[in-house]
Amino acid sequence: MRQQTARINVTLPRDLIESVNQIAGSRSRSRLIAESLREHIRQIKKDELEKQLEEGYRATAKESIALTREFKAVDLEGWDEY
Repeated sequence: MRQQTARINVTLPRDLIESVNQIAGSRSRSRLIAESLREHIRQIKKDELEKQLEEGYRATAKESIALTREFKAVDLEGWDEY
């Protein structure tokens, strides 16, 4: 299935255009640029998700430590000391 496309005008530095032309090979520049943008967007989304997960894990860890401290006395109740 072919995706719909739209034509846009983008201004790029000449050295970047030369690199795109060299790398594109038999592919069109448009295809190479689209693939590169998809990969870059995927990486940005992945980085954002990892950051959110890390923040969530940190918050959960703080809650776990607080709960452990809160119930420490209850957990030891009724146990014989050796």
